[in-house]
Amino acid sequence: MNQIAEFVKIRRKQLGMTQEEFADKAGVALTVIRKIEQGKENLNLSKVNHVLSMFGHVLAPIDAKDPNRYSKILL
Repeated sequence: MNQIAEFVKIRRKQLGMTQEEFADKAGVALTVIRKIEQGKENLNLSKVNHVLSMFGHVLAPIDAKDPNRYSKILL
């Protein structure tokens, strides 16, 4: 499972919400949440950012050469 999928799934469950409830609250289609949580690669980035904004996060470039890049990811 990729990091975004894992992040969204864990945080949604921490909120005690189903995928359907979370999609409704986030203002996106249920299929968007399902695709994100399944780790699909062909996602609309603006939709992903919309979902991540529910947790106060956005997609951002991370230096692939930074050995500590994964320590900056908070679940």
